[in-house]
Amino acid sequence: MNYRALVVGASGIIGSNLARELLAHDWPTYGLSRSPRPDDVPGLQPVAADLLDPASLQTALAGLAPTHVFITTWMRQDTEAENIRVNALMVRNLLDALAPQQSVQHVALVTGLKHYLGPFEAYVNGGTPPPTPLREEQPRLPLDNFYYAQEDEVYAAAARNGFTWSVHRPHTIIGKAVGNLMNLGTTLAVYASICRETGRPFRWPGSEAQWNGLSDVTDARIIAQQLRWAATAETARNEAFNIVNGDVFRWSWLWPRLAAWFGVEGVGFDGTIHPLEAEMSADAPVWRAIADRHHLAEADLSRLASPWHTDLDLGRPIEVMTDMSKSRRHGFLAYQTTEDSFFDLFAQLRTDRLIP
Repeated sequence: MNYRALVVGASGIIGSNLARELLAHDWPTYGLSRSPRPDDVPGLQPVAADLLDPASLQTALAGLAPTHVFITTWMRQDTEAENIRVNALMVRNLLDALAPQQSVQHVALVTGLKHYLGPFEAYVNGGTPPPTPLREEQPRLPLDNFYYAQEDEVYAAAARNGFTWSVHRPHTIIGKAVGNLMNLGTTLAVYASICRETGRPFRWPGSEAQWNGLSDVTDARIIAQQLRWAATAETARNEAFNIVNGDVFRWSWLWPRLAAWFGVEGVGFDGTIHPLEAEMSADAPVWRAIADRHHLAEADLSRLASPWHTDLDLGRPIEVMTDMSKSRRHGFLAYQTTEDSFFDLFAQLRTDRLIP
């Protein structure tokens, strides 16, 4: 096996878990990010580069010659037009910098369910609800969407340079990453910890549709497994795949279980949305005091919790769930229980002294 992996966005939830998965299977693995943290993933070889700076990329990637490239990052902008411009440029710059080495055999791009739902503002406002469960053959929406622009960059480079590709569309990612701006699992863990320390109820912040409807999530470990599988599986070449745990749940069932893990009072949907962004708006000093009292590793609430993104997920006015049949037909059979995704994360956060 003469594989050499380049994980782009190696400090994020998906990238760090993917790096561990690849290293566990003896892939020499390089992790590209603007500010690598070498100690995060033992064995990962850091590469410092800015995806918006072609000269930086050419210098950092010279002689690296990866066979497999995994793009797991994006950069949020103020408008979808800017999302398209910036995130497409990041992909283009990366693949252009790698092209002269002629080493790349496969490129995997991670996007998400906004492929089916549209940009944040589209699904928050309801829009036209797509048929669920979401399936890969559903056509693109007639909306501006930076995921489509990223895909088009990969498709064009594959046609020019002769590599295969795969696209991976997770739902909400559950996993550990400090400093990540879209981190529902850790956000809920921090919120529950604050509720326990202050005596506040652990109140459902989202919509009735999400509380009562079917949902699913994506464990960071399960997408890492799918990415490694698709990198070499003949049946996965030039295909797009949904990736979720494989089970479905209702938040009305899961919420009391999350509350019980933390020993707090769980309060369900009461007819009103209670956004976490407002609920936690004054909690920075509260968290700092909790961190000091329990000697936690991170006292900056903003580096652990992303209530704005959790509100987008849990406040959707539509049911969202995903079909995994295509992956199963093509040979990816891994499965992860969602309850354990959350509990494993909570236990890890506690072990790492990120929550009390």
